Amino acid sequence: MAIDEQEADAGLERMSLGDHLAELRRRLIISVVAVTLGGLLAFLFYNRVLDFLVHPYCQAQKHRHITSPAGCNLVINDPLEGFTTRLKVSGYLGLFLASPVVLWQLWRFITPGLHRREKKYAIPFVFSSVLLFAAGGAVAILTFPKALDFLIGVSGKNIATFFTPSKYIGLYVLVVAAFGLAFEFPIVLVFLELAGVVPSRKLRNWRRPAVVVIFVIAAVITPSQDPYSLFAMAIPMCIFYEASILIGRILKK
Repeated sequence: MAIDEQEADAGLERMSLGDHLAELRRRLIISVVAVTLGGLLAFLFYNRVLDFLVHPYCQAQKHRHITSPAGCNLVINDPLEGFTTRLKVSGYLGLFLASPVVLWQLWRFITPGLHRREKKYAIPFVFSSVLLFAAGGAVAILTFPKALDFLIGVSGKNIATFFTPSKYIGLYVLVVAAFGLAFEFPIVLVFLELAGVVPSRKLRNWRRPAVVVIFVIAAVITPSQDPYSLFAMAIPMCIFYEASILIGRILKK
């Protein structure tokens, strides 16, 4: 029994509550500084970032042959909205730029509490999570112009489009976040398989209903509610479902 306890505690670092709080404070300060520096950099390049964000709107207007007094510029109806928009965009991009530092600080904080076997799986899980979230964000950026074109077209010919920065950029960020989180789907499935909660055999038996559930979930969590985003999210999730079954079987051997 003593040997088992020693093996279970192998690789663990003993820290007092005060040490944990001091370590947490240090990691938080480093993360906040990284996000602040990223935000300042984004603040300086704000106009280029805004051009990139507004580009899908310009494409949709050209495709629909829409002429607007504002062109493809976003319209503000609040004196403070221009400044708050710049702060929001800088904050979003700053968090994105600082995400490697933030994730590294999180990893360094939780590492002392992990066993050797947990550390073995943790690194691939964290690395895969970052890559999948980035892949989801990339798919969202590629899909958003088509989604926006659909939303403008479905509203009818007699409706002029005047988008405010808060609504337009808010939708853009939500779409990217939704795709990024949806692409974490295989990580969750593989984790459940390794934990023994859902065996690979059950996942194979649930294939058909799983496809239906995936499409329903994609339809619900897609902020733009358009068919392009629906299929761009649901089809990769179906592929991830099959890949998760295979990966889970390999890791369990």
